[in-house]
Amino acid sequence: DETGETIPGANVYFEGTTVGSMSDLDGKFYLTTAPGTYNLKLSFISYETITVSEVKVKAAETVTLDNLRLKSANTTLNEVVITAKQVRNTEAALTTLKRKSSSLLDGISATTLKKTGDGDAAASMKRISGVSVSNGKYVYIRGLGDRYTKTILNGMEIPGLDPDRNTIQMDIFPTNILNSIVVYKSFRADLPADFTGGIVNIELKDFPEKRKSNISISGGYNPYMHFDKDFVTYKGSTTDWLGFDNGSREIPAVSNIPSRTDILIDNSNLGRYTEILNKFNPNIAAYKRNSRMDASFAFDYGNQKVKDKYSIGYNFSLSYKNTTNFYKGAEYGIYRKPSNSAIYKLERLSLKTGDIGVNNVLLSGLAGLALKTQNSKYRINFLHLQNGESTASILDQIRNDVGTTYKAYIHNLEYEQRRLTNIIIDGKSVFGDSNWELAWKISPTLSSIYSPDNRTTRYTSELDEDNYIIHGGAGDYPKRIWRDLKEYNISGVTHATRKFQYKGRPAKLKFGGAYTYKERDFVIRQFQIIPELDEYNGDPNEILAEENLWPINGDPSSGGNNGTRYTADFMPDNRNQFNANIANMAGYVSTEIKPTDMLTIITGIRTEKYIQRYTGQGEGTTISDNGEIETQVVSLNNDEVINNLKFFPTINIIYKLTENQNLRFSYAKTIARPSFKEMSYAQINDPLTGNEFNGGMYPDVDKVSKTVYWDGNLVSTDIQNIDLRWEKFFKKSDMLSVSAFYKSFKNPIELFQYTIAANSFQPRNVGNGTILGLEFELRHKLGFVSSFLEDFRFTSNFSYTKSQIKMNEIEYQSRIKNARDAEKIEKYRNMAGMSPYIINAGLQYKTNPESKIEDLQLGLYYNVQGKSLQIVGIADKPDIYTKPFHSLNFNSGYSFGKEKKLTVGLKVSNILDSKKESVYESFEAQNQFFSKRNQRRTYTVKINFKLF
Repeated sequence: DETGETIPGANVYFEGTTVGSMSDLDGKFYLTTAPGTYNLKLSFISYETITVSEVKVKAAETVTLDNLRLKSANTTLNEVVITAKQVRNTEAALTTLKRKSSSLLDGISATTLKKTGDGDAAASMKRISGVSVSNGKYVYIRGLGDRYTKTILNGMEIPGLDPDRNTIQMDIFPTNILNSIVVYKSFRADLPADFTGGIVNIELKDFPEKRKSNISISGGYNPYMHFDKDFVTYKGSTTDWLGFDNGSREIPAVSNIPSRTDILIDNSNLGRYTEILNKFNPNIAAYKRNSRMDASFAFDYGNQKVKDKYSIGYNFSLSYKNTTNFYKGAEYGIYRKPSNSAIYKLERLSLKTGDIGVNNVLLSGLAGLALKTQNSKYRINFLHLQNGESTASILDQIRNDVGTTYKAYIHNLEYEQRRLTNIIIDGKSVFGDSNWELAWKISPTLSSIYSPDNRTTRYTSELDEDNYIIHGGAGDYPKRIWRDLKEYNISGVTHATRKFQYKGRPAKLKFGGAYTYKERDFVIRQFQIIPELDEYNGDPNEILAEENLWPINGDPSSGGNNGTRYTADFMPDNRNQFNANIANMAGYVSTEIKPTDMLTIITGIRTEKYIQRYTGQGEGTTISDNGEIETQVVSLNNDEVINNLKFFPTINIIYKLTENQNLRFSYAKTIARPSFKEMSYAQINDPLTGNEFNGGMYPDVDKVSKTVYWDGNLVSTDIQNIDLRWEKFFKKSDMLSVSAFYKSFKNPIELFQYTIAANSFQPRNVGNGTILGLEFELRHKLGFVSSFLEDFRFTSNFSYTKSQIKMNEIEYQSRIKNARDAEKIEKYRNMAGMSPYIINAGLQYKTNPESKIEDLQLGLYYNVQGKSLQIVGIADKPDIYTKPFHSLNFNSGYSFGKEKKLTVGLKVSNILDSKKESVYESFEAQNQFFSKRNQRRTYTVKINFKLF
């Protein structure tokens, strides 16, 4: 109807015939008749009848009509005549949804996704107002990081390939299986409460209008990365190209692991020790070879069968993507402020430079089946994702943090395998003259991340010498690390909606509930490889060569330089192992009423009972009466670390200024909770950079100054949200909107540097914060400028935000104590992870739809987000900022033939050759790189063929 709601049970028939039907619960209808030209009539009680004239029906073809709206009849029942047009642009439907929605939202339709020429959802998300994409995968809204953004699939919460993120990896969804992507920027009671920037809802196609099938292949070439003979790699497994390891990286042992000390006392376990030692893969050196270009393949098929009393829709999609990145001259640094406040130049602790080769494989499969009757619809979607990433690097490192300057030569070999299997089953029914609607959904998910046999080997030397040394000091002993994460997740929701009249106008009452349970098992097992050889030639593979393994002469008691051995750091007790679970039970109620024809008020309240439990060991501190700081082991056994019952009120007010112009106001309370990883004692090392993540339950204490920088008590963040928007809609899906928003944060969580380690980071609660922002969006065809520009469309959106955190006393005093001379320390600073601005702009060209032979689409798109605080500094650790990445991409597509089945496209990514850079910033000091990678420019050719 005119509000955007579907009308089940509307009468539909071809005038002058006996062919007719009724609309189903989605407001859709299906008619079959002989070829010819007809007038189609649609009617429903208390609505004006409309006649769709000149509907041309051809043999063996489907005519699709879209966005047919019945208008409420006030006094007399009139008839409106319109001319039929086949669906060419579903932007109109999304624009209607946006105009009539009870909450603040933005989105992008499947047709728009096709226009942009993007192959996956992540690339097209940048077209949405206030949205940016990190690492080509993860969506951030209004400049807020992953913590405050949530992604759901078909309205259901599912984890992505990285379960520690709220957002799903968006590049796993090919555009040809998407119905729409909608971003909710204001909270409603029927949505999860753990979002602040927005919720991204990915809607998959369930009932294709007709049989559809596509095959596409693409190849990408980067002159600076591909076919380079210096590409760094290593010997992996024979199945790496499919995204999983074949077992060649399997851990030698997880139990019954004897130590060398035990064998020196009693050598009865010598056989077991040497058995384990021989099971280590001896290949620990990276090598160079020619790199390969990017390649991808995708296939999808969909159709629906319409019967007298029901219809069946189904979709299937399979995609494969293999990409290679080669980062020459990558740089990773660790810096600190000098102890002398008169010195401004940052002091280098470590600097790594070198080359990194990355090969990433993503295999995804999706299948969906839907059944629809007159009053009900049932659907099941199955999704499986398989991702494998192999990384090899050869780096030079200068270290200055142990009193003596060392140079290290580092070989680093990594592999990470991710799997996700998800099922969504849902149903919807209407009854009671369509005044009642009941919807339910259930979704189980199994996910895992397995990092088998990550290998780091350092050879060190004095700067003025060429001899090689391997020891546990500045260079560290070689490490072999196995990380394993398994997570089970099940979510269920139910919604009931009752339509009624309030003061003679349509109104709704909605209520329901939700339950989510998650459980994670996580473990890290690390071996140190300790070589005790007389000489080293600089080849890492010599360390585990068979002739160099302990004991070389067969006598374990001989001692001295007697070969390479191991120690199992996770034996006998492993503090880097935990089990955690979350149970979240929710209920809500909301109402929507129209006190006047121009005013709509939606109010609601949601309650969530959230319990998080933890099993594992860690470290805690206590301060005695005399001020001494003592450390002790902390053991938890399914103990509650979070247990709260909270209420989340919301109100949305819409004032209809004109038929196509709205003024919106929204208030809501939401929450941001710690993830499993953050609410833990985990210590996770990144072998490439050497940086270490510390769980938020670890305290950070300086025992010398007896300063407690962090007590380990991590809590959730409460957020208050206020939004105001004016929006105006024009013809052909053009629009203009201006928005303002305000958010206040109590106990926000930010990533801090750890005071007791130079390269460790930890999530912590900080002082309260606020965000004030403005958004502007314009989407308009350029025909008003000149008829020559009629086929051009300009899209732009701009977001500006001002954020601030009031530092707590510990952080504030720490900054004062480590300030440089003449530096003024304010009580407020920027909020971590918050971009001060986001700019998205695009210019699109598409040939006139009436063209019979060719279809040309061109697009130029620009995206940038401002410098943001990435990691907060404390004590002598400077703040780390992410620098702007100026993304300029070009897309084109050319379709051939009368039916335009073959499309050839060219995409140029990162035209400006922008770099991914993060830097240390300190008062009056030159910025120093925390990390730097050069993305360079990529050219991709894509061929798509429509089978049907």
